[in-house]
Amino acid sequence: MFVERHMTGGEATNQERRDPEQDDARILGNVVQCDGARAVISAYADNSTGPAGQWTVGKMISVNLGETRTIGLVYSITKSDRSWSSEGDNPIEVAIELIGEVRDAGPDKRPVFDRGITAYPHIGALAHRIRSRDLQAVYDLAGRHSVTIGHLSQDENIDACIAIDETLARHFAVVGTTGVGKSTAVSLLLRKTIAARPDLRVLIMDPHNEFAASLPEFCVKVDTNTLDLPFWLFRLEEFAEVLFRGRETEAEEIDMLRDLIPVAKNLYRNPHGGAFLRRGVDALTADTPVPYRIADLIKQIDERMGMLESKNERPILKSLRTRIESALADPRYRFMFHSRLIEDTIHETIGNIFRVPTNGRPVTCFEMAGMPSEVVNSVCSVLARLAFDLALWSEGRLKLLLLCEEAHRYMPADHRLGFAPTRHALSRIAKEGRKYGCYLGVITQRPGELDPTILSQCSTVFAMRLANEQDQAIIRSAIADSSASTLSFLSSMGQREAIAFGEGVATTMRLKFEKLAPELIPGTGKRAAEAASGNGDDVDLAAVVERLRNVPKPQAAALGFAEVVDAQRQAGDSDYRKPPAKPQPDDDFDTRFGLRPTTFGGRTSG
Repeated sequence: MFVERHMTGGEATNQERRDPEQDDARILGNVVQCDGARAVISAYADNSTGPAGQWTVGKMISVNLGETRTIGLVYSITKSDRSWSSEGDNPIEVAIELIGEVRDAGPDKRPVFDRGITAYPHIGALAHRIRSRDLQAVYDLAGRHSVTIGHLSQDENIDACIAIDETLARHFAVVGTTGVGKSTAVSLLLRKTIAARPDLRVLIMDPHNEFAASLPEFCVKVDTNTLDLPFWLFRLEEFAEVLFRGRETEAEEIDMLRDLIPVAKNLYRNPHGGAFLRRGVDALTADTPVPYRIADLIKQIDERMGMLESKNERPILKSLRTRIESALADPRYRFMFHSRLIEDTIHETIGNIFRVPTNGRPVTCFEMAGMPSEVVNSVCSVLARLAFDLALWSEGRLKLLLLCEEAHRYMPADHRLGFAPTRHALSRIAKEGRKYGCYLGVITQRPGELDPTILSQCSTVFAMRLANEQDQAIIRSAIADSSASTLSFLSSMGQREAIAFGEGVATTMRLKFEKLAPELIPGTGKRAAEAASGNGDDVDLAAVVERLRNVPKPQAAALGFAEVVDAQRQAGDSDYRKPPAKPQPDDDFDTRFGLRPTTFGGRTSG
């Protein structure tokens, strides 16, 4: 082969491992400067359709070094004298970033890409347009379980693939400014993931109520009307967030709850055991997910207020009792307190939310639009904590993906904002979840406002268009130094375009996501309804106000101990008929606080 190269004279095509039919137009320039990460190529450009057309920012080129070919990404093109001649050649300087090298391996001379560089380009080394085989080798995943999510921006004929197992296990993030197609990209990723990993369950925190319509065949929708999350599943911090409505908690009242909730739980388990707590391995705490009655809790508060030695605690106990009754009466908390019968429904609740069994629908969309922040914080904390615990205690047999849309709401960079238990629960998944099969997906349009600890745990990042300089700096700090110049495209990328980097891809790549059918794009149904509404004259203001108030209408069948008031007849009128006396409820039957109706212990008339 050396003899053949010598006899050819000039630049040898065999040395470049290319077909003899290819012309010399593939030779673009020569290396004139090189350091450990970048190189500069001297070349010529003209107005013809020759090599000049190959020098564009974002293209990949190869530098021939004989046994290997160094791969570089063009990130800058300059002309030193800042002038252009329409006749003849124009000398230009092309700056490239070195990302790795390709070598031919095996008897079939198959190109293999390596991120490291063993031999740097020497002065005068020839730069070429990269071959399609070499370009495929750069993005080859070396046999890892992969899915195709689009194509390369620089070559539409080459598929953009991700290693789905590494993307999930090491968590991923999708970032980009509003309107660039984040939700569409996430919907596409979910469809590809479900097809590749049918054993996976997905829980989506959906603050805009848009994902359920984009995954109709895989999804079960849960909202405030259908959510059944009993109050006794909440830990003390989460329950206090509900009672105090997101305001600063009172330490004395929290201490009272910490003492009284275990007593109420013990009364539920042992109705005749009295208010004595057992000590030992089966002792109950305020965080143990065991049912209890709010009536028992309030009864314990009343008894504590009646004690002579609790004189100084009475204002605290009275305030705590008022908070509890206010939460019970708030219609926004129906999903916690709506059940009149307190039963141990933890199996049914967890099975419905986390799709065990899946019944052909492995995705749960938790729609949170319109929910108050303290409810969202508490519920997200409960669900994230349950997801990790399920994966942990199932010993990895239950694979769960928790997808957080608008993640900066739950995990803000400022620790004074947000809800600490939610941040802790999500941080636990980010740091330890992959060991047990609990994965985290983060979606945000403001990575600068996201807790950097969470973002640093996302080993695969899909960065779409970002205009904010602070957000770009956050992504720039996460990407490898050898691919930093790729992020110069962040502010100018088009729709559905993204820069993917991390463990889930072979090397940093700029890709364009596949197109989804119009009816499967998140939010399409809402936009169609808005367009069909015309000028807004047909808005039903009464219905809007009813939804704003969020107060259910009373039903006569449900008013067991109420009397119907006659607005036309008042006491003192001649034809006024006094309503019959209502029966007095039994002492053990209080529907406000969730006691079960029972006939045991009824008194017999003597």
